[in-house]
Amino acid sequence: MNDLAPVAARLTEPQALTPAGFVNDFYPSFWWIPAGILAAALAIKLPSIIRLWTDPLLRAVGGLLVLALSVFVFVAPSTIRWVNQVTGVPNISGPWVYSLLTAFCGSCLLLIITWRDGLSDRSPRTRAAMRWVLGTYAAVIAALWIMFALAEMPEERLRDLDTHYANTPYAREMIVLYLLAHTVATLITNALIWNWVRTDGLDSLLRWGLKFLGVGYALQLAFDAAKLSAVGGRWAGRDLDWLSTAVAPPLACLSAILIAVGFILPHTGQYLHDRRQVRDAVRELRPLYRLMKAGGGGVPRVLRTPPELRLIRRETFIRDGLLALSRFVDADLRARSYEAALALGHPPDRAKALAAAVTVLDAADARSQGRERDGAGSGSGEADTTDLLRDIGAVSRALRCPDEVRAVRERAAAAGAATAAAVATAAAATSADGERAGDPVGHGGTER
Repeated sequence: MNDLAPVAARLTEPQALTPAGFVNDFYPSFWWIPAGILAAALAIKLPSIIRLWTDPLLRAVGGLLVLALSVFVFVAPSTIRWVNQVTGVPNISGPWVYSLLTAFCGSCLLLIITWRDGLSDRSPRTRAAMRWVLGTYAAVIAALWIMFALAEMPEERLRDLDTHYANTPYAREMIVLYLLAHTVATLITNALIWNWVRTDGLDSLLRWGLKFLGVGYALQLAFDAAKLSAVGGRWAGRDLDWLSTAVAPPLACLSAILIAVGFILPHTGQYLHDRRQVRDAVRELRPLYRLMKAGGGGVPRVLRTPPELRLIRRETFIRDGLLALSRFVDADLRARSYEAALALGHPPDRAKALAAAVTVLDAADARSQGRERDGAGSGSGEADTTDLLRDIGAVSRALRCPDEVRAVRERAAAAGAATAAAVATAAAATSADGERAGDPVGHGGTER
């Protein structure tokens, strides 16, 4: 009896959890992880799909995500049992899941072909390839249901249908058909993707998206290899079911996540990039907007205003403000400021922006003091503000550097004072010469 104690103790000790054991323990809920991720990806993408419904590529990506999500929802054991009970047909979930997976593979292949060649540049060869994909995979789905109708599969299997019925007539053909169709689509898609990755001139987001797709489809090939090996093991009389039930599921889950990221990244990344550019443009205009706002008014704040609308409103308000300042703008000051900025070592574009900033600041000061241009030396009427209206971004950036603006303004003011002094001296000399020319007597006051 004492000899049996160590054996009993070992039997009652908790066993180390192996990877296969982990997958087996969590198999019922395992499939909901990628399903949740795909649902989140679809929710992120859905607003763009609805807003740009006329874009067929966006619709195709949305449909692809729906198919991938459906595969993982219906492959879960709880859903398999529910579908079988609702229909009253044992194992009808098998061809249903196989059909969804086959449709997903065909859709991926179609999307890659369309995405790469473009909607407006479809050659006859491309159109023929798309017709071949549609026809072939529609025929495969039809054949799957025919094989299922002919097969005898009375015992419900929630996890190991592939291997359990691997030697059953017609069920065997159905299983091999869906695996071969999946493998062929994955091989072709993977080859197209990696060939596309090597193309020069790709956008960085697109290239990264293709890399995620390439890795995802490589894992799909590993999934097919595990499934086919398990089925082949049954044919050879060996038990390799663990490849189908413990190895293939994690590969499928990780593959689906990477494929979803690959399809979403180029579109979502570009969308986020565009939104960031709009927000940066709004912030860039803030200094000039505040200067215009000091004259009164401003854009009313509305909760949840889209950044694009905020940018349009801010640009409109700034341009309206500059138009209102046009009668206070000193064109001579702008010319002097430009020369001053060049003299301080600024490049022409930067000098132009700094000169415009100095001019706008001077005009704002003039408006606050109630003095308009007198037109002397500058022409009469309102100044031309075309450049200011066009270059509001550059002017606002210049206002972010008050030290540079101050240096240019001081140098321009000194140049203006020097010019005014020179003009005054010249005017005085001209007046003196005129008085001497019109005096009939000499400097001593006596006639010559």
